[in-house]
Amino acid sequence: VNPTFTWSDEDLAFLDGSPVVAATQSMQNKLKFEYDALLGAPGKLCDSHPTVFPREHFTFENWLWAFTNLFSRAIRLRNMKQGETLAMVPYADLINHSPYSGAYLDARETGDWLFKTGEEEVILYADRGYRRMEQIYISYGPKSNADLLLLYGFALERNPFNSVDVTVSIGALKKQVAAKMEEQQTAVDQDSANTDSTDDDFVMDPLAEEKISFLQRVGRSNTVDFPCYADRYPTEMLEYLRLMMMTPEDALSKPLTDFDYTRTISAANEASVLYSVIDAVKAQIDRYPTTEEQDAVVIKDRGMFRLLNYNQRMAVRHRRNEKRLLKRTIAALEKQIRTRGLDSEGLKRAQGSTLGLVLPGEAKRFGSKQRTALEDRLDKMGLPVDLR
Repeated sequence: VNPTFTWSDEDLAFLDGSPVVAATQSMQNKLKFEYDALLGAPGKLCDSHPTVFPREHFTFENWLWAFTNLFSRAIRLRNMKQGETLAMVPYADLINHSPYSGAYLDARETGDWLFKTGEEEVILYADRGYRRMEQIYISYGPKSNADLLLLYGFALERNPFNSVDVTVSIGALKKQVAAKMEEQQTAVDQDSANTDSTDDDFVMDPLAEEKISFLQRVGRSNTVDFPCYADRYPTEMLEYLRLMMMTPEDALSKPLTDFDYTRTISAANEASVLYSVIDAVKAQIDRYPTTEEQDAVVIKDRGMFRLLNYNQRMAVRHRRNEKRLLKRTIAALEKQIRTRGLDSEGLKRAQGSTLGLVLPGEAKRFGSKQRTALEDRLDKMGLPVDLR
């Protein structure tokens, strides 16, 4: 077991560009903070009770070792008599992970269906019949390869739960922030030799204040990380971006709270949303210092690949798979743009309509006709919903 939060800086550098690096550094900082708060800092347990917590034994390295074992070997037993328990179970912690396995470990009271002894045991419930000496797997949960690397130190070539976090950040500038940036830009222009040219590094969003207020009410920031999968992305990301891509032509003086962001707002809004996701995914790909093709060359050269240690080999495979997944996400988005007719010019805005919109290609996903927000409200009121 060699989770990434125990890797050396040299090994971790092989993951440059991957979201795993930020997650690893966050975990390292959290563990160091907790160690100092409990044991290591002046005045804490190692100082106040040196005979019970001698520093030579209660080191940060041993603290990391303990958490490595806790993360990788502890088992959650849900049917203990005293309630759900986290336990270290010898031998059971040797069972390997497969995302396709339905087998699981749990506790039960010993005895038969009629007489119970009062004692408890841990049992492995198999998901199918197994041959003698055949390896049995359990699932550690629906974890992405980034999660598996962070907690266990390995990643899978075939993982249906694999995803890459993509940062979606929309610069919805507040008026005072925009004014300050404009002052700074004016000062730069005055110092520039070519004062006739202007460089607009930002665009003022007329709905910025309202969007930020909306996000604050629902507990969201204007910078959010969303997981992107090989064949899908979360609907929450679309809802978030539909709000952030609203324009005055969509709202037409109506409050943003009047719109249902689980639905397509307008063709132009939806196109902006999908193109912004593509831009965010491309920005994530650009963070890697190497390309997928370069990683493939390293992996294909077996002699060179064997010169790398285990962590470095795992890192190269992982970063290549992340790039593959992101490219598939772009291809899926581009196909969706074409099939929904969002690649043409002159797409219409909502013009204040809160009814939602059904685009070409959505009938297969939503049925012959998707209900608008108004039809849903009429249905709840017990009124006819046929608006023809």
